Order: sequence, then C-alpha cells, then structure tokens
Amino acid sequence: MLLDCHMNRVGKSSDWDKSHNLYCLLDAAYTDNTIFLDIAKFLRESKIAKALTDKTIDKEKTIYSAVRKKDENGQDVDLEFKFNVGDLRRVLELGDSDDEPTIIPERLCKGLWCRMGFTGHLNGKMGKTMFYHSYKFMIHCVVHALSHRKGAYDETSDYIMNIITCPVLNKPYNVSKVIFEYMAENEKAGSKKYIMYPRFIQMMINDQFKDIQKSNDDIFGLRSMTAETISRLAKGPEPRVKRMICRINNPAYVAPENDAWRHDNSNSENESDKISEMVETKTR
Repeated sequence: MLLDCHMNRVGKSSDWDKSHNLYCLLDAAYTDNTIFLDIAKFLRESKIAKALTDKTIDKEKTIYSAVRKKDENGQDVDLEFKFNVGDLRRVLELGDSDDEPTIIPERLCKGLWCRMGFTGHLNGKMGKTMFYHSYKFMIHCVVHALSHRKGAYDETSDYIMNIITCPVLNKPYNVSKVIFEYMAENEKAGSKKYIMYPRFIQMMINDQFKDIQKSNDDIFGLRSMTAETISRLAKGPEPRVKRMICRINNPAYVAPENDAWRHDNSNSENESDKISEMVETKTR
C-alpha cells in the first residue's frame, strides 16, 4: 500500500498540536547527570532512536510545513509524493520487518509493566504518572514522539505499550507498520484539521525532494523536549528507585520464551499478584 500525499494538504501551523510527534532529548549532555541516564542510553541504542530524536529542523529550530515548486510561469504548484511502509522504515531507520508482529499479548505487556513499578489498576488506564520516575521518562518520550493521538499525553494506548515492551524484552515488533497505518488512516479520512506525524511527513518529503525550496512564511513551531522538561519529570516523591531490568540493564539480554515477561530466575517482585488480580477480574 502506498500513502499518497499532496503538498497543499500538508497544512499550516494552526492544524497541529505542537506537542504531537515531538523529538526527545536523549543526549548524554542532558541526561547523564539525572536519574534517567540508563533509560536515555537504552533509547539511544534502540531501533526507535531516530524516530525519537530526529529533529528534521534547521539551525533556527523550526520545522517547515510547506515546500515550493515553480512552473514555467513562476507560479507555485502542488507536489505529489508517495511512500510505503518500506520507505518509512528506511527513512526512520526502524530496522523492523514485514513479518514481525504488531500485536503483543496483553498479559505479557502488563506483566512487564508491573516489573517497571506500575502502581495503578491493571484493568484501568495506564498512565505514565503511575510509574517510577525513570520509567515514566521512557513512556513520556514514546507517547509524545510516536503516539498518533492529539492530546492525552499521560495515557498509553495498547500499541504504545507494545512499542515499549518489545525493546525492553528484546522482542521483535513492527513499529513501521503501526505508524504507517495510522498515517494512512488519517489520509483516507481526508482530515484537514489535524496533521498526523508532521515530523515524519517532513522527513519523507526531505527524502524525496532533496533540494526543493522551502517557504519561510509557513513554518511549524515545535514544542520539543527541553532540559526543563527532563527536570520536571524527575521531580516529586518516589518511594524508592526502581532498578533497571531486562535489556535496559543488559544489552545482551535474551527475551524469555513462550510470551513470558521474565525468566524463571528473575526477581518477580509483585507482578505475580497483580497479574492474578487482572485475570480474576476478567473471569468474574
């Protein structure tokens, strides 16, 4: 399937949420002196690193929302560009493949999330504020950078849970297909009110039109992560520091078999009780 886009549908800055599809600051300069240094290093080395951190911006820290091409009379003309999931995978350097899954067992995700210190009810909303600070930072990055939704940045949808769970457990997951399908869904809906994944769309434009003229009159401002954001996420009481687990702690970590969220010799902490609670609730 190809996604067919026209430049006159890219939109203007009023058509998007400035906190949607932002880029994240994971550089050591911003994170090494914080409690997030291990999480940031893990994300920098993950397959979603470019999708999280690529700024697609110029030196003035802005994103261009339109490009221009002139006809023989010097008039602006619309441009059409097409790309498929393979193009998206290549440009974002996601390193996944078509035969990798897009659906992960709910029990697997929630079991791992309990190991990451989730404090809420497993059958309720999975909010980032219900985690210890380090894991909250990871969820914040993925939700803001990769979620398809406008707003609701404290909540995690099922595929966001999957995108986080699989790298942590060193399991395959087709992030490219998930992002592409949400792009295609929005394009088919014909919506001109909200731009889906503006940063990624700009990356696809840049890939296909190398030296095309950009308009300084039509610019997206980007509300990106800042050092202040990182500091804010680290604030607040925390009963104890949650230890790093799985591939975050060990780059050579091997995923458990049979859709398990931990190896038998791992410290289970309290997730067994929570998962049992979830199963019992669903069977009542």
